[in-house]
Order: sequence, then structure tokens, then C-alpha cells
Amino acid sequence: MIATCQKTVEAQHEGSTMTLREIIETLHAAVILNKVGNDVVVERGRAADLMSDVLTRIKPGALLLTGLTTPQSIYTAEMADAVVVCYVRGKRPQEETLRLAEQKGLVLLSTDLPMYESCGRLYRQGLKGGSET
Repeated sequence: MIATCQKTVEAQHEGSTMTLREIIETLHAAVILNKVGNDVVVERGRAADLMSDVLTRIKPGALLLTGLTTPQSIYTAEMADAVVVCYVRGKRPQEETLRLAEQKGLVLLSTDLPMYESCGRLYRQGLKGGSET
């Protein structure tokens, strides 16, 4: 039984991506900024409040989950080629952050879920983390 469950989880996570629409549904997220539509494909997820940690492991095409609402979150997402920034714990970006994200063409979301639960839900749906190959 355990081997069967393990194989099911492994198969679920092989090569999985999620669309923005699926992420919004999974996290019950509010869309703050989206000029690209809900069919954007996200290949991986990365979660951190310390932006230097993000840069060490994030890969292009990723979703960044963070509680940091300053412009630094946008600069970091841009440097890392992330496509979506989702603020956790119900946080909303500062006005300056919102303007910068719009200039950079990033999608911004907000979820009331804490970071840990957000990561767990996305992983359960098959989204890989930043350190997975």
C-alpha cells in the first residue's frame, strides 16, 4: 500500500506544471495585477521572505510566494525570471510595488493562506519546487 501511494505521488509530480488559473483556484487567491491572462504556465514554485534566498534556487518561469510586499520582491522576481508573485497571509503590495510590477509585466496575486500551507497545496497539485530537477 505504501509503495502504491509513493508511486502515485511520484507520478503526479513528474514534469508537472500549473496554469495561473489552477494556482488561483488552489490558493483561493485574489488577482491584484494580471495583464497576461490566466493560461500562463508556471513551471516551479519558490517561497521565501529573504530575497537573497530566492535568488539561490529559483528557476525561470517560477511562481514566487512571499510575504515581502516592498519593491524588492519585484526586482528579485525580475532578476530570477519569475512570472508570478503571490503574497501570502493576506498581504497586499505597496503602491510603489504595484506600479513597478505593472512596468515589469508581472502577475501579482494575494492569498490569505500562510506560506507553509500555500506551498503544500501547490506541491500536492504537482508543482515542483525550485530545487527539484
